[in-house]
Order: sequence, then structure tokens, then C-alpha cells
Amino acid sequence: MKKTLPSWLKKTSILTAFIAAVAVARSADAPPGFKALFDGNDLSGWWGAATEDPRKWMALAPEALKKKHDDSLEDIRKHWSVANGELVNDGEGLYLTTDGNYRDIELLVDYKTVPKADSGVYLKGCPQVQIWDHTDASKFNVGSDKGSGGLWNNPAGAPGKDPLVLADKPFGEWNHFRIRQLGSRTTVILNEKLVVDNAILENYFDSKLPIPPAGPIQLQTHGGEIRWRNIFLREIPGTEANKTLRGIDPEGFQPVFNGKDFDGWAGPLENCEVRDGAIAWRAGSGGTVYTKEEYTNFVVRLEIKMVRGGNNGLAIRYPGQGDTAYDGMCEVQVLDDNYDKVEGAIDPRQADGSAYGMAAAARGYQRPIGEWNYEEVTVIGPKVKVELNGTVILNCDLSKVTDYMDGMAHPGKNRVGGHFGFAGHDDPVMFRNISIKRLE
Repeated sequence: MKKTLPSWLKKTSILTAFIAAVAVARSADAPPGFKALFDGNDLSGWWGAATEDPRKWMALAPEALKKKHDDSLEDIRKHWSVANGELVNDGEGLYLTTDGNYRDIELLVDYKTVPKADSGVYLKGCPQVQIWDHTDASKFNVGSDKGSGGLWNNPAGAPGKDPLVLADKPFGEWNHFRIRQLGSRTTVILNEKLVVDNAILENYFDSKLPIPPAGPIQLQTHGGEIRWRNIFLREIPGTEANKTLRGIDPEGFQPVFNGKDFDGWAGPLENCEVRDGAIAWRAGSGGTVYTKEEYTNFVVRLEIKMVRGGNNGLAIRYPGQGDTAYDGMCEVQVLDDNYDKVEGAIDPRQADGSAYGMAAAARGYQRPIGEWNYEEVTVIGPKVKVELNGTVILNCDLSKVTDYMDGMAHPGKNRVGGHFGFAGHDDPVMFRNISIKRLE
């Protein structure tokens, strides 16, 4: 089946703009909204790193990180050069790595390589958008015949592992990437053909964790000369990223909040107000408000705006009374990622996105205070998955939890149905655009 371009490129005006952007990208100037990562003259703004967990070197003390950075430059100068406005690598040495770290991005890259060469683009320091010789029969067993552009280090069978179509140009011609990454969600267009469609880039270094919230762009090279040019990057603002991540709610999703009043809701509604189309908690007020309808297996899509030191929660399969964290199936935490710096230390199972007191979520994926976050929560049987701003930060099976925070059991964790709602904790956290799809 032929794979078409994603919806964000389907409209003629958008597609025309994309083609125009690629055309401009072949010139010396960055397209509107982009900045050049390579100035065509020298290697300023770059250093060298190998295939290594970026979390480890990003955690180094400033002095140690500077030494690692500076020590790499001798190797970079040995294997990388600039000729005719092009970056040239001899097929050996460390990978060229941006000084800057980036979160949500759109990246334009041109490359030209030779037979038998193997390369790629690391995103947030993680491998990789694959580049290789699709005619090299010695690597057909690992997928070279499928072409470049796939997320090659994803597990076998995972979305994005193999490119959707073969899009490589013949040797001697320039290839053109357009890569968009929102959180871990990665889309790759190679030579104007969609090869990866909004797939999650898995963490090669630790499969239990998502890729880091931010990291560098790396140009990986080995096995043969590769040339790069017109490397341009646009940092995508949160509002645009949220809109793109959500898109249009697929069939089956139903709004559960009308943005005007609390029709269809119950609980201590006097503790909330409707403000700018959102449920806004009144400062100093708490309690759980919830949908009158009940749900078994479902997906909820919503946006959340946090306040400094803010605390709230998503009530999952709430029975309509009691504490949803214990009497409901769980409370998916809604908490300022910097809460411990404001209010004091927390248990990892209290962090944003965690199944409160039972399973810890990965941290660091919230947008800055005052910006809206986009979140999807999927509940199927005892399993809860939380995806925040394009990154899966929790994927747990509560039936397997035996260790509880402070030794306090959660008698409601095996509930098979209940209400959806919000567990207020005195802070003016806001929620909007709430839609639920039943899965049963």
C-alpha cells in the first residue's frame, strides 16, 4: 500500500511551502524560522562524541564536560573538514555533535555518500535516523535493502524501524532529509517521500527510559566518506507542538467538558471555575470532581497548564467517593516537575505522570510553567500508559505492583471501572480540551 504524506503536509499550500523550504535549504541561507547549524566555512558550534548515553555526559560537572568537549576537537579536526561549503568526513572518528541541546525540532539536512558507507543522524544524542547503501547485499539481512531514513535502532517490528518506502537517490546525488521530532515522536521525510510517520524513537541506551527531554544533533559516520550541507534547524514552540501532536481527534473520541459549564460533571464543583474554556481550580480548594459517566478501558486526551509548585491529579476509575489515589484504580499525578525544589523532596512515585504511590514516571518532559502541556492516558485492564508532550513517561501494569510508597496499600488498584476526573490539591492548575474514547 502506498503511504501518503502526513496530514500536516497534505494541503497544497503546506506541501508547496515544504518544497520551497527544501529548495531554499539548498542555498546558503536558512529558510524562514530556521537557523544554520553549519555556516559553510568551519566547524564552529560542533564537537565530537561517540555512541554513548547522552544522559551520562550531560550529567557531568561543567568542568568535566568542558574537558570532554575540548579533548574531542583533535579527533574532529583529524577526520572532519570543510570543502566547497560542505562538511566532509573520511568515514572514521567521532561523530560531529552540536554544542546546543534541543527539544522539539524540525531539521533539514542534505547528505551525499558513497557505496558501502554507513551513517545516520542522532536525535537528542540517540541513534538514529539511518543512512546507508541500499544496494549493499552484505547488509540486506539487517535491512539495508529497505533504504535509508528508518529508526534503525528501534526494536524489530516497532513502528519506524524500517522506512515505509525506498527513497534513496543514486550515488553521486544529494539526498534531502526533513526530520520533525516532538518529544520522542519522530517523522522523517526523505527526498519528499514519507519514510517514518510519527513513530517513537526508542532509547537505545536504556529501553526502560524514554530518550532524554533534550539533547544534541549528531552526524554519525563510519565505513566511507559522507558529505553534508545545508543543515538547518527550527525549534518548535510548545503551542505548535501540542497542536501537531494532537491533530484532529480520531473517530470515537467524545468531548467530556464543553468549555462553558460543568454539565455532565459531579463532585465539589464549587471548588472549580470555568476560565477561558478550561477547568480552573480555585486556589486553596481541593477535592475530586468527576464525569457522571463511568469508563472501563479508555484513552483520554487533554491539555494541562501547571503552576509553580502545583499539585493535582487525574482520577482513574474513581468510585465517586473517597481518595482516588487509594480507593480508585489510581491517581495519575499532575505535579510541577520542579515541585521538590519548591515544596520539598518527593518520592519518585509522586512525580508528574506517576501512578501515585505505585509506579514512577520519567521526569523532565513538562513544558515551562505557564505553557499548556498535551497529555494522553491509555487505560486497558490493569495497564496505564501516560504520554506527555510526545514522550511516553509511564507504561505500567498495576496488577504487578507489590511495593507501595510508605507501605500504604492501594485497595482500589484492581477496579475495572469508574469515573474519570481531577483530584484537586489546593493549587490553580488548569485543564482543557478533554476528550475520551472508550476502548471496550
